[in-house]
Amino acid sequence: MSSNSSTATAGTTRIEADPRVPLIRLTRDFAATPEQLFRAHTDPALFARWVGPDGLDTTIEHWDATNGGSWRYVARRDGVDFRFRGCFHEVRPDRIVQTFTFEGEPDSVALETMWFEDLGDGRTRLHAQSLVDSFESRDAWLRGGMQTGIDEGYAKLAALVSSGAV
Repeated sequence: MSSNSSTATAGTTRIEADPRVPLIRLTRDFAATPEQLFRAHTDPALFARWVGPDGLDTTIEHWDATNGGSWRYVARRDGVDFRFRGCFHEVRPDRIVQTFTFEGEPDSVALETMWFEDLGDGRTRLHAQSLVDSFESRDAWLRGGMQTGIDEGYAKLAALVSSGAV
């Protein structure tokens, strides 16, 4: 689940668990501009189209992607709801800082930071990190299908970008 590779390749997400703090780092390259990735992460209609693993239907209940704003969405599969919520602490074109809570585990709140590295020629490296409350929580995230959800979600995002939807 972690890699010692120093770069991500297009189409794959590198997920690393920090050995010193309960932190997960993600890195993925996209054939997209930083502006396109920022829009895909802050426009609720776009976000709902790509977030999470295949087979989920996501409904945005609240979305205010501004400094101090908040968000909440429901992802459904086979009649089962998975609810998520958080607050946007900082939203700017090169960086997003937010909290993330799965309402099924309301005592576990992650602090997430995402930034977009312009690689030139219409390519961007997305960096993200999630700081959780314990090593146990971090490891549960990693064992709970995180890689699949991220890979499938980002594949949908890449397809939206290549189709011109973003």
